[in-house]
Formats: sequence, C-alpha cells, structure tokens
Amino acid sequence: MIATIQYNSRKLQIDFSKPLDISIPLISSEKNVNAWYVDAPKIEPVQDGEWTAAVSEGADINFNNIQFNPHAHGTHTECAGHITEKVHSINQNLKTFFFLAEVVTVAPENDGEDKIISKKQLQFALGNKKRDAIVIRTIPNTREKHSRQYSNTNWPYLEADAVKFLVEKGIKHLLIDLPSIDKEKDGGELLGHREFWNTKGKLRLDATITEFIYVSNKIEDGEYFLNLQIAPFENDATPSKPILYKVIS
Repeated sequence: MIATIQYNSRKLQIDFSKPLDISIPLISSEKNVNAWYVDAPKIEPVQDGEWTAAVSEGADINFNNIQFNPHAHGTHTECAGHITEKVHSINQNLKTFFFLAEVVTVAPENDGEDKIISKKQLQFALGNKKRDAIVIRTIPNTREKHSRQYSNTNWPYLEADAVKFLVEKGIKHLLIDLPSIDKEKDGGELLGHREFWNTKGKLRLDATITEFIYVSNKIEDGEYFLNLQIAPFENDATPSKPILYKVIS
C-alpha cells in the first residue's frame, strides 16, 4: 500500500506494504545476543507441582514466564532515565512513534586499542540532510550480530563529539547495531549517553537511544520512514521493534 502523508513541511510517499524489520528477536537460548555479563534469557512454562503449563506436556495452554534484561538481550529503546537519579520511564516520555530517518553505514576507525565512530564520519554520512532519526549500521555486518556474545569484547563506540554533532543536527532518535553507543568499560563516564540527553542542561526527555538493532545488507543507505514500536514498560528501557519504510518520493 503506497500512501501519501504530510510530514512537517513535506509530502512523502511511503510504501507501507514493504516493512523492513531491524530488530533482533529474543530467544530462550545461549545463542541469544548478549552483553553486560549476564546469563542468557529464559522463556519457560510455569511449573506448579507436577503440572507444567505447556500444551506439549498435557496442559490446555502455553503459559510462559520470561526472564531477560532489556539492555543486555536484544533490541531495546531507552530514555534519559537510564542514567539519571530521578526515575524516568520510556513509556511516559516517548509519545510519538513515526520519524524521518537516515540509514548510514560506517566502518569504525582505529583509535589506539579502540574502534570509534567519529564526528567526521557522521558529518560525511549526513551532509546537509535534516532528519529526526539516524540508523547506524557498522561494518563488518553479518548475521552473527543476532547471536554475538559481546561481553569483554571492547566493541566500537561513538566518540562524544560525534554524539554532540548529532544533537546539534536535531537528531532525536539514535539507533545503532551495538550494545551501547559508549565504550564497554569507561569507568562509568557514559560520555555519549550524557551528551545525547544533555545531562548538564535541559534534559532531553523526548530523545531516545535504540541499541542492538540489525540492519540487513539488503537495506540500502538513505531516507526511510521509521516506526519506533515499543512495549509499554514503565522502565528506563523497553524491548522495541523498529520498522523502516522506504520513502519513494
């Protein structure tokens, strides 16, 4: 279905019949993607004595408990409450769900023992484009990202100046295919998160960071209409399902 919509001052033609899911599903397995030194997620039927809540075990229903951490176990969207003393809920602060986004592909640069995404790289990728959201795909880009165990790997991260540039460009929603926009072990500095949410000034409560996405190589760089779907958790972060739609014109 191709629809013409008014978005800010532009009329956009969107093909809603071809959704592009860039989330990583959560599975009950050691092969589930993982970070932050926690155990694998669990999806298990309720047990009550000898009764197991699974149709395969003779029950009338499947009735599972799910144990996971949104930050560690898959695609999630977080708000400033992730790093503030005062509790802020993603469910209370993300109130609109459609945004004009740019998909960019970046090869992290060597910086000593680290790999970083620099301001210069994002300046080149975005140019003069005006977007509400940026979707960052890092290379190499393989389906191993669905199952990689990231703990103690010193993954690539965004330098603080790169995040500052995105804020200055008006980016409200930052999506990336890594466990965090910050260095894995940074002594709690969280420079990228603090820059993005402006913790030294007026807190950007309506801005979000989505981590652990996966952008297939079949998805070209360029302009997309983003539907940022979240589960209604009253928490700093929630599992999410970002969907891209190609902008035809």
